[in-house]
This record gives sequence, structure tokens and C-alpha cells, in this order.
Amino acid sequence: METRGVEDMFDFRRFPKDALVLLLLLIYFPVGICLMLMRIFIGVHVFLVSCALPESFVRRFIVRVMCSVLGMHVRQKNPRSRDKNTKLYICNHVTEFDHNIINLLTPCNTPQLEGSTGFVCWARGFMEIHSASGQGAIGESLQRYCSTEGTPPLLLFPEEDTTNGRAGLLKFSSWPFSLSDSIQPVALRVTRPLIALSTPDSSWLMELLWTFFAPCTVYHVSWLPTVSRQDGESTQEFANKVQELLACELGLVSTKITKADKAEHIKRKRHTVPQTSTSVRPASIGLGFMVQSLGTDDHRIAKMAQQVKDVLPHVPLNVIAKDLAKTNCVDTTITNLLENKEEMPMGATGTSTFGPSKNSSYSSGPAPTIKPAAKSFGRSPADRHLSLQERKEALYNFARRRYIEKHGLDQDDSH
Repeated sequence: METRGVEDMFDFRRFPKDALVLLLLLIYFPVGICLMLMRIFIGVHVFLVSCALPESFVRRFIVRVMCSVLGMHVRQKNPRSRDKNTKLYICNHVTEFDHNIINLLTPCNTPQLEGSTGFVCWARGFMEIHSASGQGAIGESLQRYCSTEGTPPLLLFPEEDTTNGRAGLLKFSSWPFSLSDSIQPVALRVTRPLIALSTPDSSWLMELLWTFFAPCTVYHVSWLPTVSRQDGESTQEFANKVQELLACELGLVSTKITKADKAEHIKRKRHTVPQTSTSVRPASIGLGFMVQSLGTDDHRIAKMAQQVKDVLPHVPLNVIAKDLAKTNCVDTTITNLLENKEEMPMGATGTSTFGPSKNSSYSSGPAPTIKPAAKSFGRSPADRHLSLQERKEALYNFARRRYIEKHGLDQDDSH
């Protein structure tokens, strides 16, 4: 089974990347807005007509013609392959309105497994079921529905989520195939010019408005012969077989990517912070090259190193990064570097970085001893407060000495 990347199976951008198509979309935009407003008005009448007329061939024909005015065109292939005795239709999922399109061709019911209930569920054409009892209870309820005589067939989407319909099929869930031993596969292919069919973060209402905005959306429905479950064949094996049949009919590949994988990928993309180029100060040019050439973890270490460099400008970046790799904490690294200042080699001191000090007597003399912070976490609030005060005092003394060294002042003048 070939595996396609998650990025290939979903459209995360509504508008195209091609400059020519984007120009055509810009020219079409005023026309699309006018079409959308007119189609919203017509769509209200389509909804009222579908509610007023009883279920029949006449109703489906009238609603289908009115949907064509809304820009939703339906074409079907091999209608004679549809088995009137089959109680379960299995279809791939492309848009939020796939069940409405199939219902224009033949009467069928699609249960609302998640999302809004009540009037919104009924208005969208779903069959409302009580999903609070769990998936097991839902499966038993739908199984009784399939065994009841005189009920329309069930239409289920085992992918459980939409794709762009161009790269592959999501892994089919096995529970729909436990409802009946005989199913009717339905292959659905959807095309639309200028804009994407759907995006992961868009609601069904927003998708409806984009459908009204687009020039047209063409649904190609292909009926495949009925498939029966073989003796000794598990529900997952049955699901995989049907998935391969639909993928072959659509010219796609069947993947092992699930609905959960899609949700995880969307979550990861949403929390990914885009890396933008920022102005680099002369003192941090080396750090800038480091940040641009490293991965996510090293990028975080480099940012922390810059924070330490702002406090301790005399310490080389490689020394800071080496300590940060051990501590993974800015404060701890600053404390370590302050405590180990006298042990640091001459190449790591301020003399080599900033040149000889204006106050030669101060720079040649031994550095005053800095009282280190506590080496362990205090057990009482008083001990922790004392440790914090000691750290503040050490940082203050060091900053004071750096200021005196930089400006060539006497220690008495700085008071």
C-alpha cells in the first residue's frame, strides 16, 4: 500500500499559488461576490422547496435543477450498477455536501456522528442519532436500521473526514463494514476552478459560501458493482478491499493515514511559528549565522545564548552554547558563567573581546570575588529568597564592574 504525505492529501490554502490563476481569480472576484449574493437568495428557496415536497423522483429532479443554478452540478456514471436491494452505500469523502449530492440521485440517509444536532442537523440533510451512548451503541442502532425492511439505504463515509480527492484515500474505518455483509461502493470525484474545494479549518457554512462564490462545482458520481464479504474475512480486510477498489476507480492510492493523523498534522501546523528574518546587531552576527543554519532545538538554544550574551557580552558564544546544552536554562547558565569566571581562559575574558581597558590598574588586578548563588534549591521560602538576593547582588556587582571597565572610571567615582 503506497503512502502519500499528509500535505498532498489536503488543501491548506484556499487560493492558488500560480500567478496566472491568481490573476484570473482577482478579475473574477467581483463577479463571484454577485453570484454568491444571488445564490444565497436562491438557496433559501431551494431549501423551502425541498422541505415542502415529499420524497419522490419529481422532488429530486426539481432540487437537482435548482442546485445546478447554485453552481453544484451532478454527473453520474454507471447508474444501472446501483443495486436497489443494497442497504449500505460506501463512498469516499471530499466535501461537506457529499451526502446531499448522492441524495439527489437516490434516496439515502447519512447519520450525523458528530457535530450539531437538532434543526441544523435536519436542515443539512443528516439523520440524527443519539451518539451519547458510544460507538458500540451507534453500530447496533445502525445495524438494526439496515435490517429493517422499507428503509432507505445508509450512506457512510469510512474515511470519517474530507480530503482534496487528488492524491489518495484516508484509511477506511472498519466499523461501517460490520453493519452489512453486502455494500455498494460509490466513487466520488469533485472538481472546481480557481479555488480549493475545502480547507481543514473552515466550517460547513463557510464552505457553502465559497461554493456559491465559485463559478461551478462539478460532482462526478460513479456506481461500482456490489461487493460482498467473503467467509472468514475480517471487517478490516473487507474495508481494505473496498478501499482499494475505490482508489483504483478514482486513480488514487489507498493510504494508512487516518483522521487522527490529519488532526495531529493540522495541530502541528497551527503551533508552528514561522521563522522570519530579523535585523542582526554587529555583536551578534555570528549568532545570526548559527540560528539560520540550525534546526528547531538548536534554534532555541541559539536564542537563549543571545539572551545570555546580552548579560555577559565578554563570554564567547561557543562557551555559552556549551553550557546551555547542559543546563537548558538561561539563569543557570548565567550563574555558572559568573561562578567560573576566574577559571575561564584568557580567550574567553573581556580583554580579548574588547581590547585593553582604559584603566590598566583595574584590568591588570585580580577580579573581585563574586559571592555565588546557592548550589541547591532552598527548603524554606526564606532560604529561597536569600538565594535570589545573592544572585541579584552578584549580577549587580558584575554589571557595575563591567560599566567601570568600559568607561574607564574609578571605583570611587561610580558611587
